[in-house]
Amino acid sequence: MSGTIINLIIQIVAGAIGGNAAGGFLKNLDLSTLAKTITGAAGGGIGGTILQGLIPALSSAASSGGLDIGVMLGNLAGGGITGAVVTTAYGLIKNVLMKKTG
Repeated sequence: MSGTIINLIIQIVAGAIGGNAAGGFLKNLDLSTLAKTITGAAGGGIGGTILQGLIPALSSAASSGGLDIGVMLGNLAGGGITGAVVTTAYGLIKNVLMKKTG
């Protein structure tokens, strides 16, 4: 597997973990485990891809096929944080919409 695919997998898994952690920490989000996992994974994958475009060290290491521990930690942190942010945003938006309709 190429380094880019491995980095994307790391970001998606970290995003799913970050989404579940944010959902567990913020009890008022009222999201199912599946919703937290999906939004976190999507946020981790998309956020990690954006971070690779913004941070030259991540994109050059990924394109060269190298698996550096620093790059992997960066992908874990970036995916986890963006997964948590997207899950939190989704939960807050869902809560606001549910209050308007209910």
